[in-house]
Amino acid sequence: MAFLIYIIIAFYVSKLLDYVIQVQLKRWAAKTQTRLDDLLLDLLRGPVKIIAFVIFLHVGLRVFAWPDWASALISNGLKIVVAFSLTYVAIKFVDLLMGIWQQRAEASQEGVLDMQLFPIMRKTLKIFVGVVAVLVTSQNLGMNVTGLLASLSIGGLAVGLAAQDTLSNLFGAVAIFADKPFRVGDRIQLDAIDGTVEAIGLRSTRVRNLDGHLVAIPNRTVANASIINVSKRPNIKTVMNIGVTYETTAAQVERAMQIIREIYQPHPKTADLLICFNRFDSSFLNIQVVHWWNSTDWKEYCAGIQALHLELKRRFDEERIAFAFPTQTVYLRQEGQWKPAGAGAGISR
Repeated sequence: MAFLIYIIIAFYVSKLLDYVIQVQLKRWAAKTQTRLDDLLLDLLRGPVKIIAFVIFLHVGLRVFAWPDWASALISNGLKIVVAFSLTYVAIKFVDLLMGIWQQRAEASQEGVLDMQLFPIMRKTLKIFVGVVAVLVTSQNLGMNVTGLLASLSIGGLAVGLAAQDTLSNLFGAVAIFADKPFRVGDRIQLDAIDGTVEAIGLRSTRVRNLDGHLVAIPNRTVANASIINVSKRPNIKTVMNIGVTYETTAAQVERAMQIIREIYQPHPKTADLLICFNRFDSSFLNIQVVHWWNSTDWKEYCAGIQALHLELKRRFDEERIAFAFPTQTVYLRQEGQWKPAGAGAGISR
């Protein structure tokens, strides 16, 4: 009867303790701007009461006289209850943190990759929490977990050796998700592959190349390669070498450079322009033009640069400035009197 009365008292004391903690913590949480502390209060409302009640019961085992077997049985049962409560709190805390991270990722521009990573991370962390909880609880119950850890290590080594490629691709996917070198929809250049990223999976990254073929690249290859993210460039750079013939006079070369500037410089998409008569080539005079297009829209760039090139061709034709093409002039020198072979001799038919 005394122990039953003690249980009732412990129950109401634990409820009172939970109420006091909740009231005090709510006052502190009201002074902060973040919602994390409010969510933690909702999470701890039930487990705090259960853990406090179990602690009071455990104290009661020392106050009242119990047989050894009953005391050990009740103590182990209370330990299991506390372990379940703490594990529940840890798992819910993982869900809470992942939920906040996911909301921030959805609001950011990099959320496409994170959306694929969240289910993997959530399950991995929950499994880790569960394994740690089982091991710690087993040790507190008096079990020998050293042999269990040794067997898990041997089994993990065997699985790792058998699935080495799979694990390498999995870790490569995690590296891609964490580092974010590109997003789905970006155009990338990777070794001999140039195309648009369509999907990022756990084993491979799928890229649609410029020929329209879908290429699956193992994630371990992507993680270890040098990647050029074409979509992240601020503009499109064009380097042109315009060759004019050697018959072009110096005044015409200056006029050609002026025409190029008049055509390309005023265009609204021109971010910068560099024009230079830079070298005398073997068969032409070279004018180097470096143009920066202030956009990354490839279709818009192709249409715009084509119009500029056509206008340049028309202006050069009007000014009679000739584009050069590879030519070679051969000079022959005659050392003596030349005559056809057999000249002066009769020709028989």
